[in-house]
Amino acid sequence: MIAADFFRNESDMLTGFRVTGHAGLADFGYDVCCASVSSAVMMTANTITEAFKLEADVEVGENEIRLDMKIPDENADKVIMGLLIHLYNLRDEFPGHIKLKVG
Repeated sequence: MIAADFFRNESDMLTGFRVTGHAGLADFGYDVCCASVSSAVMMTANTITEAFKLEADVEVGENEIRLDMKIPDENADKVIMGLLIHLYNLRDEFPGHIKLKVG
């Protein structure tokens, strides 16, 4: 199961996320669900840090990536919201393989 946790600040702005796990639909390297999630997460992190040049702490581990904005930003909020919406759509496409939490 892929678990995606999204973080909000007191102003209800999205300030980061943590994505862990594996969908388990196929062997490593052949799992379309995992590839879809991984690609979307990396594009989100790269858009925030490279395209917008915003400061964020990004940690990449085995089956885990976490992004935390150093300073909340309206552009980052929108990009992270795009990821959240995309993952809701993927959750519907791959029922039982993606769990989302927004807090």
